[in-house]
Amino acid sequence: MQGAILVLSGPSGAGKSTIINNASENIGEYYFSISTTTRKPREGEKNGVDYYFVTHEEFEEGIKAGEFLEYATVHGNYYGTSLKPVNDALSQGKLVIFDIDIQGHRLVRAKMGDFVTSAFITPPTLRELEKRLYARATDDTSIIERRVENAKEEIKAIGEFDFVIINDEIPKASNQFATIANAARLKQNSDELENFVKFWQN
Repeated sequence: MQGAILVLSGPSGAGKSTIINNASENIGEYYFSISTTTRKPREGEKNGVDYYFVTHEEFEEGIKAGEFLEYATVHGNYYGTSLKPVNDALSQGKLVIFDIDIQGHRLVRAKMGDFVTSAFITPPTLRELEKRLYARATDDTSIIERRVENAKEEIKAIGEFDFVIINDEIPKASNQFATIANAARLKQNSDELENFVKFWQN
């Protein structure tokens, strides 16, 4: 069984992690791709669980060595996806879930297009997003304002995604996510289709 890639993007505060956690029992075996970053851990975050935390120097060495499927600079810090665990999970037939930004989606789509299904997750309005960002109280006002400005740009790329999930109610959004995740497993890449045609003709 071939693996598949499901890319999730959307504004910070859209509820992507909550939706994945709520739907986890309904999407089969999956690997959640942990990003590598140069930003400092937030309170409660653990290395190797939430992110792989590295220095700028270590990250740039990884870039030179071709170790990243995609990477980008966000708010002055590097964020990227290591290739090895992704390839290992795909070879085991797992669904690989990415939570990455718009730039990351474009890069992954360009490199692994046939394997990729994507969904953009967003609150119903910008005002609701602001409310959630302030309510979670993990960032100061200047960072929240920057996230809101980023969200205004991110929403413009919504048409680049296969699906859109409007996270108004967590149970409903989680069910939609599970449907998309299971559909991603059924998507055939061009090599699989070519092999099936040969098999079918024989």
